[in-house]
Amino acid sequence: MEQSKRSRLASLQREYSVYRSPSIAPQDADHDMYLVLLDAFGVWAGRAWRETDDDEGTYREMLIRDLLHEVYSCPVRIVAFNTAEGWSRNITTEIAAELKQRRDEGENIPASVQHLLELAGS
Repeated sequence: MEQSKRSRLASLQREYSVYRSPSIAPQDADHDMYLVLLDAFGVWAGRAWRETDDDEGTYREMLIRDLLHEVYSCPVRIVAFNTAEGWSRNITTEIAAELKQRRDEGENIPASVQHLLELAGS
């Protein structure tokens, strides 16, 4: 009788089990990945993390390009991570410094990321 209950319980667990969600980090990602925290939703919705596009690879230069083309509205933090190497860190000030350098070289910096330049001391 006990074996029958266990078998039935196992069957129910399989039937109603929740499928495992896929990882947000690709398994073959042996390069730096980036997440951008946006403050574009206002007081009612708050902030949200947005991942960078992995179709072409999420490289630093593409992140800068996307910031310059206003792909991200009101970014407030940028985090880099590498799952293969096992690290993550806030790189907001580094990216702000790169944007500042580009501005100093004559590149147009859109209004959506101007506030980041303050982080780089401009």
